[in-house]
Amino acid sequence: KSAIEDSRLKVSKLINAAPKEIIFTSGATESINLALKGYLEANIENGNHIITVKTEHKAVLNTCEYLETKGIDVTYLDVDNNGLISLAELKNAIKPNTALVSIMYVNNEIGVIQPVKEIGKVCRENNIIFFCDATQAIGKVKVDVEEDYIDMLCFSAHKINGPKGIGVLYKRNGLELTPLIHGGGQERGLRGGTYNTPLIVG
Repeated sequence: KSAIEDSRLKVSKLINAAPKEIIFTSGATESINLALKGYLEANIENGNHIITVKTEHKAVLNTCEYLETKGIDVTYLDVDNNGLISLAELKNAIKPNTALVSIMYVNNEIGVIQPVKEIGKVCRENNIIFFCDATQAIGKVKVDVEEDYIDMLCFSAHKINGPKGIGVLYKRNGLELTPLIHGGGQERGLRGGTYNTPLIVG
């Protein structure tokens, strides 16, 4: 337990979060599923509309497609010739029932860096949760969940020379999620199952 909590502290410092806001998962894909499905299910009264981008990782796109089968409305933003979204198009896509925006920090294929701080500010001003897939950003660019107005964020260890099969979901304190995996109450009740201590430490 001591080793796990030491790792949680180190991870939290990496993104300027509190240790209790770090949830260990099997990787970014699971974190994405927990963030999107878990938030929408637990907070459906806040709206049933998601905004994302056509160039997101399949983990986001396929999760959004699944949510559409459950009655969630999803808007897929286009990108320009450089792979960047338009902040004006983002603002225009916001509806009264928009609950969450999911936009990746750094694209996994072309490496373009989205204007994350500006996106986060738009979300905060409109009382919308901002989830950011930062898998390709961690260790390469500065990621600060406070400065960037990020409410939830994910990444995987193997992108920063850690082991495969372990990742993180940052969840701002106070946000409610419905767990994907129920069990013994690990990770504040958000991910049941015996801890994989070697991978977490790695």
